[in-house]
Amino acid sequence: MKPRSTGFLQVVIVLIGIGALAVLLWEPHLEGRNAHATLFEIYFQDPFLAYVYAASVLFFVALYHAYKVLGYIGTNQAFSPAAVKGLRTIKHCALAIIGCVVGGVAFLFAFGEKDGRPPVAFMGLILTFSSIVIATAAAVFERILQNAVDIKSENDLTV
Repeated sequence: MKPRSTGFLQVVIVLIGIGALAVLLWEPHLEGRNAHATLFEIYFQDPFLAYVYAASVLFFVALYHAYKVLGYIGTNQAFSPAAVKGLRTIKHCALAIIGCVVGGVAFLFAFGEKDGRPPVAFMGLILTFSSIVIATAAAVFERILQNAVDIKSENDLTV
């Protein structure tokens, strides 16, 4: 890929990260039960919100590694062990996000209001499905790049 294309994709990843961070900080103020709560009550007395913030670290780690992989591609190091490791990390983060979403949905089903269960299940399905797609794509690209790295190292040994 051209450095311009990978640079554009890196900018898109940074914008996705900024947007996700903005939503994480802004959305708790919109909840009905937080309408008249102080900042301390919103951010430090809600165990589910703390769980969401802890689980979102995985998302930002995956974004960081996607940024790094695009950097490798932009500098013609796509077929390197570092790129394979980055894709492996993205895959592991996506799988861990699936586990966190399932845990969060189980928590809300056990302790949440009955009226809130359908939207929780729908959001859980959307997040789980998108994480499955990302984990599958990362696994496929990881396997392809690993095969290419293996072939490249075999050719380097024979020369």
